[in-house]
Order: sequence, then C-alpha cells, then structure tokens
Amino acid sequence: MDDHKLMREGLKQLFDGEDGIVVSGEARDGEEILEFLQNKTADLVLLDVTMPGIHGAELVKKIKKLPNSPPILMLSMHNESSVVISMLKAGASGYMTKDSSPQDLLSAVRKVAAGGRFIAGDIAENIAFEAGSATTMQLHELLTGRELVILRMLGKGQKVIEIARELNISSKTVSTHKARLMQKMYLDSDVKLMQYAIAHGMAD
Repeated sequence: MDDHKLMREGLKQLFDGEDGIVVSGEARDGEEILEFLQNKTADLVLLDVTMPGIHGAELVKKIKKLPNSPPILMLSMHNESSVVISMLKAGASGYMTKDSSPQDLLSAVRKVAAGGRFIAGDIAENIAFEAGSATTMQLHELLTGRELVILRMLGKGQKVIEIARELNISSKTVSTHKARLMQKMYLDSDVKLMQYAIAHGMAD
C-alpha cells in the first residue's frame, strides 16, 4: 500500500462518524480529481500538494476554473512559505501540514467548507514575519489594489472614518475591505495588522 493510499485511509477513518462530514469520493491523482468534480459536486476538496500527476498550484488553478468549484484545503508535509503562498495565490482557501492534530484538521475542514479560510498558526506567523528573499511572495500580494491601499493607511494608524473621508467612500465600505484583507492575510487582530504593516515597511 503506497503512502498516499495510507493517508487516504487514515483520513476516511478520521472523518467517519463526524457530524456534518461525509467523504463523497477519493482520487489517486490530479486527473481523477478533475474527472470527479466534472461529474459531481462537493463542498470541499482536501488536496495533497505532492500527489501524482497534475498537482500543486497547477491542479488548484484547474479546479478553480471548473463551474461551481468547491473550496480547497491543502494538506502537505511542506511548510515553506513560498510553497504555502503559491497555493493560496492559485486559489486554495486553506493550508495545513500533515503533522497537525486531528482536531485542528477537522476544524479546518469545517471552516473552509463553510466558506472561510484557514492556515495553521505557525505557518501564518512564518509567512507574515519571515525576512525572506526579494523573490519570496508575501501575503499582501493576495490583496486587490484597493485593499492594499487601505492596508497601508491602516498601517500608518489611520482610522476607518479617516480613510473613508480621504478615499471618498463610506466607512462601511472601508470596514468591508478591512475585513476581507485581514481574512486573506490570516490576521485576526488590529495589532497583528499593524505589526505586519511595520514589518513590511508600509507604516512609513
């Protein structure tokens, strides 16, 4: 029995009997996943970064191009920031390593299936504050132009109402952009947002 099959069997045992979680299918490689999703619907795809055939960011992009594509949670042995960021930029909604606890995995599955985002805390911290090389992708690269502008303004200590006045938009719109950018960057507090902005030279 190969390692991937062992992993699939272990995951099925973990999910078996869990309220609200039903395994509707499994695949040995990327081609099987695409074939399955072209014929059936799913609320979530749990994807190994290094599975046989089409895999990684290429597979994520192909899945996201399908009609009614489900959210994707990556499960991998890799925790390098560049790998994680490439999966998120390709369209994955979450990323976990295979040494995560079963309970963390179950929580991630439920959150991503419900439309949320999830990334293991230690990985998010490494990405957010890693010095990295100039070629390393950063979390703020996931943002739209308007979200990036608002991130910089927030990083400089400007309040929502001040940003709204300067950009000539409503405070509610600014708050919506703020919530979205924090979700995309896996930041769960204003303090972490400020720390990120300072660490990346956005608060000058």
